[in-house]
Amino acid sequence: MSKKRSTAEQIIGKLREIEVLIGQGDTIAVACRKAGVGEAAYYRWRREYGGLKMDQAKRLKDLEKENLRLKKIVADLSLDNAVLREAAGGNY
Repeated sequence: MSKKRSTAEQIIGKLREIEVLIGQGDTIAVACRKAGVGEAAYYRWRREYGGLKMDQAKRLKDLEKENLRLKKIVADLSLDNAVLREAAGGNY
């Protein structure tokens, strides 16, 4: 079975829906079932997106993508630096 990925906007919408159901007196398990979300996913999403608004969640995802891109650049430069250092030392 393939995993279904949800966007940040969809996740925040589901979290709000579950909060409303809990406020109406449902338990977390029942609210998650009504929203079509597993309890583990709910707790994971709540830890990551709890209290965020739509625009904040979008900004968070953009920053995570930028951070990943920068980490790849640093890794490439570090590798190039190590190769040049080894070649300059004559240990090849």
